[in-house]
Amino acid sequence: MKLPIFKWLKGRFLTIGVPYAWLLLFFALPFAIVLKISFSTAAIAIPPYEATFQYADDVLNIFLHLGNYFMLLDDPMYYTAYLSSLKMAVVSTLGCLIIGYPMAYAIARAPARLQTVLLLLVMLPSWTSFLIRVYAWMGLLSNTGIINNTLMWLGVISEPLQILNTNIAVYIGIIYAYLPFMILPLYATLVKFDMSLVEAASDLGSSRLNTFWKITFPLSKSGVIAGSMLVFIPAVGEFVIPELLGGPDSLMIGKVLWQEFFNNRDWPVASSLAIVMLALLIIPITLFHRYQARSLEKDL
Repeated sequence: MKLPIFKWLKGRFLTIGVPYAWLLLFFALPFAIVLKISFSTAAIAIPPYEATFQYADDVLNIFLHLGNYFMLLDDPMYYTAYLSSLKMAVVSTLGCLIIGYPMAYAIARAPARLQTVLLLLVMLPSWTSFLIRVYAWMGLLSNTGIINNTLMWLGVISEPLQILNTNIAVYIGIIYAYLPFMILPLYATLVKFDMSLVEAASDLGSSRLNTFWKITFPLSKSGVIAGSMLVFIPAVGEFVIPELLGGPDSLMIGKVLWQEFFNNRDWPVASSLAIVMLALLIIPITLFHRYQARSLEKDL
């Protein structure tokens, strides 16, 4: 016969232990391996770096090489790539918010029977391969693509615009790819919005714009923050879109990471780049969790 205390402990272990085990296996362990490699030096070997730990004659020797991190500070290419990535991620997040907010609002205010269909239409492109969708944009944005041909047929332009292989193409690709990640959290917030507040503000003489800024937008702030985080974090490390749609000037940290890992086979430098990028992303993630904790405290 099992005592109730053992049942309680078993349930508590399954509830708390499984998420922690997941984090340990798929985040902490890979992070520890990458961190270890970042303190190593490149070598012509398999794997291509010197050992960080050596155990010989009952003595454990630890070799920590900090030169990779100092090199990131000395070489302007690396912090230029970081700044370029942060700029592209911020602009793309704002683009997704400007386009996604009205879409989420319209879906949330649509009749209930249509909401499922509209949400399905938002998610439907994601069921296609990400790579195929990016290749499709290459065709649309090229000098002989549909966009240039249509503009020339309408007489708007006399010669093709150079869109592909520019930063504009990267922005278009990132906004297109991550727009559903902005719409879904916003919809989840706006669908619970009490429209009687808007009606009350309108009855008191408030304009639509004033009502939006004073009531609707502040009450949907949790959805805005959640959607922005879901777009901003993956956009910083994006590799496929800048590689296929961007040109030589589209320097993002994801491309630099790829070059260091696979072209130069300098795993220690690539690992230090990844560690610094993660450190930069911890700041918005921490702010987001603090905001969520405060929101939960207010709700309670």
